[in-house]
Amino acid sequence: MTQLNHSFAELGVRDEIVRALAENGIEHPFAIQELTLPLALAGDDLIGQARTGMGKTYAFGVPLLHRVSSDENRPLTGAPRALVVVPTRELCLQVYNDLAGAAKHLPTNDGRKFTVTSIYGGRPYEPQIEALRKGVDVVVGTPGRLLDLAQQGHLQLGGLSVLVLDEADEMLDLGFLPDIERILQLTPDSRQAMLFSATMPDPIITLARTFMNQPTHIRAEAPHSAATHDTTAQYAYRAHALDKVELVSRILQARGRGATMVFTRTKRTAQKVSDELAERGFKVGAVHGDLGQGAREKALKSFRTGEIDVLVATDVAARGIDIDDVTHVINYQCPEDEQAYVHRIGRTGRAGKTGVAITLVDWDELARWEMIDKALNLGNPDPAETYSSSPHLYEDLDIPTDATGTVGKPAKRATKASDEDEHRISSADRPARTRTRSRRRTRGGKPLTGHPESHPEAHPESASAAPEDTEAAPAGESEAGEQTTRRRRRRRPRKTEAATAG
Repeated sequence: MTQLNHSFAELGVRDEIVRALAENGIEHPFAIQELTLPLALAGDDLIGQARTGMGKTYAFGVPLLHRVSSDENRPLTGAPRALVVVPTRELCLQVYNDLAGAAKHLPTNDGRKFTVTSIYGGRPYEPQIEALRKGVDVVVGTPGRLLDLAQQGHLQLGGLSVLVLDEADEMLDLGFLPDIERILQLTPDSRQAMLFSATMPDPIITLARTFMNQPTHIRAEAPHSAATHDTTAQYAYRAHALDKVELVSRILQARGRGATMVFTRTKRTAQKVSDELAERGFKVGAVHGDLGQGAREKALKSFRTGEIDVLVATDVAARGIDIDDVTHVINYQCPEDEQAYVHRIGRTGRAGKTGVAITLVDWDELARWEMIDKALNLGNPDPAETYSSSPHLYEDLDIPTDATGTVGKPAKRATKASDEDEHRISSADRPARTRTRSRRRTRGGKPLTGHPESHPEAHPESASAAPEDTEAAPAGESEAGEQTTRRRRRRRPRKTEAATAG
């Protein structure tokens, strides 16, 4: 990704925003940002198309903050003036952090601090409602929670000046389109609208035509460059399912490997692969839908800080993971289609850096891979059959020849599979529960010493039943016979009733 000569200041961005960006080491816009800023600052509707890692957040975030904070005709009052809708919680937090950082020096005219807040599911309602009550200027959120709070009357969208749909194609894939349409109906027609997406399927184009006013379509690169990823070396290998974990273990020992993301199609596979890699000594965490929001955020934080350097994730959960230093992406399972492939490998080769993308194709995934290869013109429709011991694997990925399937003692897992496991562990550590009530115990059909019946005072019910048992037993009957009579005690009333009837 080539940096251009213009600075944010030269493009007309407010000094407070320029200063905040400079403090984060950002002084020159990338291609999508420079192309977007003049139109967005002027209030035009636009569609920005660029793959993940091209700087889309600041492409809409910088003009959004500038326009909201600079409109003298509409001073800030604490009612939301801008709304950014994103598909996942992780992306919500990422966009929130970027916008809050860029807005930290912006002033307001009502004595408040310029406020950006995040609204997403998986967290209690009360803190989010309280934040809205105190007053916010920019809201970043996921469709479900946004619509819920809007319908309850806590989120007022009638005063919006700017509306942004980020990762629109992913929201379509997740089935959020109906919620998006309901949210759009709550916004004023006069607001500016910006839509950003890596791909542009037909339903997204239809949506744009419906709620946008003559939008300008901006591409930051050639039509097919989003698929080719010039900064990413791409490899595909035909791998056996039983050898994949071993194969991944060797890949993770490649020279120069840094932070690595491993993608799976299912939540169960993500947790399984994470557990097996942890057993082999790798510092690994998992992010998938079966984990609670707290566990997912903890794993992402560990990945960002370097506490773990391998993150196993499903496609949906990986949305919003914005880390520039990911060196390798491994498709443990073949992506569903070419769009999923583009999104996955877009996690590496970001911000002008190089990366490596490896796809492991099982035999039953060959047809799917052939369609992806044909759609993206990758030139590798029939991947070479590869095992963890194949020499060409070591040569292609620069893996030491003495690499084995383990790197040390089992590593501590960054995330637990579920709260149930945590409960089970804690239950095992607790002392045995002291029972407050006596229980009948027998061995070989005979009562043990200390049986409640030997101590009638310890069990009143047994004491009251004793005369009945004694009366029913024939004279001279053995102890075993008495026990048999006691076991049949509950059926005796029916026999008595039958005898009476006779």
